Parts: sequence; C-alpha cells; structure tokens
Amino acid sequence: MCGRYASTRGPEDLAQQFHVDELGVEEPLPPSWNVAPTDDVWAVLERAPRGEDDTGRVRRELRPLRWGLVPSWAKDVKVGARMINARVETLHEKPAFRRAFTRRRCLLPADGFYEWQQITAEDTGRTRKQPYFIHPEDDRVMALAGLYEYWRDPEVKQDDDPAAWLMTCTIITTDAKDAAGRVHPRMPLALTEDHYDAWLDPAHQDPDELRALLGRPAEGRLDVRPVSPAVNNVRNNGPGLLDPLAP
Repeated sequence: MCGRYASTRGPEDLAQQFHVDELGVEEPLPPSWNVAPTDDVWAVLERAPRGEDDTGRVRRELRPLRWGLVPSWAKDVKVGARMINARVETLHEKPAFRRAFTRRRCLLPADGFYEWQQITAEDTGRTRKQPYFIHPEDDRVMALAGLYEYWRDPEVKQDDDPAAWLMTCTIITTDAKDAAGRVHPRMPLALTEDHYDAWLDPAHQDPDELRALLGRPAEGRLDVRPVSPAVNNVRNNGPGLLDPLAP
C-alpha cells in the first residue's frame, strides 16, 4: 500500500510541469513532508466546464482533493479513510472504483513515498517498524496514478452550495519491484509525461489501454533510505523527516 508520502512543490511549479489550464484553488496547500490519509492533496485532473458533458471539451486543473476516496453512494465520509489505495489488479471490478477508473482519473504529484519494514533488534529481540523514504534517484516529481470521485453531502440542501460537494481521491498500487520491493510488497503506480494526456482524458475509457499506461515510479530507478521514526506520527512535519537515519 501507499499510506504516507511527501509533496512539497508549490502550485506554480506543478502547474507548469503538468501543463495546467486552471488553478482550482484560492489558497495554495502548504508543502508537506508527511502527507497522511484524509489530508487535502494536490491533484491534476481534466473536467468539462460546468453544464457540459464530461466527455466533451475539458480543461486541465490543479486542485486539492481529500485523500481517501468516498464513493458517490457512501452514507458517510468516514469510509474514505479505508480507501486510500486501489489495487490495479481489481479496481475495474470493485464498485467503489470501477466507474472512476473509466471516467475520473487523476495524477497526484509526490516527491516520494514512505514504507515501513519490521526490524528486530539483535541485542534485545524487540521488533519495531522502521520507516524508509522511497523517491526517484534524480529527485524529479512523481506523477502517481490516482482516481477521484464526487460525494454529495445530504446535510447541505442546495446543490449550488460549494459545501454540498466533496472531491476525494485514491492512489493506485501494484506489486512492488526493485528497490521498493525490498521494503514492502506493494507500491504506487506512476505515469511518464508522454502518458499524461491519455490517462487524464475522460473520453479514454478502454480498461486494457489505460492499464498499459501505468508503470513503476521513476521507471524503477528509485533510491531507498531509512529515515527517522518521527514520520510515524502524522503531527510531525518538516524537511528533517527526509534526512537519512544516522547509523
């Protein structure tokens, strides 16, 4: 799974890298070295202007979404905390993800992601979870493959009230390989820049063709380093979380 990641680039840099037409937010998200489930995160997506069909003219947006997908039919937003990841092997058949997979795909920019490994101390025999930061060797931004969904809050009476709608997202994962696989059996999927257009286009709906666009982050050229257990607490944040752990 992918349960924590870092995302520190500003909206101007992200908008340029992902060729965004519209910045869909008034106040930018602050940089985060410890993005956690239910946080608001940057997402790149394509939508039709209001009042037009979602397979017609579209604009590419950079906007914040809540991490943890809430299906449109969910009765409570709390279900999103259990849907931070969607397995690529089954997302086309899961009720929570299958419609979003064909129509509402996004990219989630990340500097890298965290995974944990069980470590046993030789002197005491005690076990602990050691966090590792996994990121591209060249430190380029990662375009993690994601899905997004709309949820209508039944407590808000007016459809045109911005508070009536919640947009949420999930990260697509697969079996881990290469450096990431030595730490954890699952890892997020990513896209290269030449696949952004096809992935984001809501008119592109062939499941097999869509899966063919997905690949390993940084094409497998990843650096893995142990970092401080401070990242285990979601209240801790700051660039020091990425520092290599001293021997």
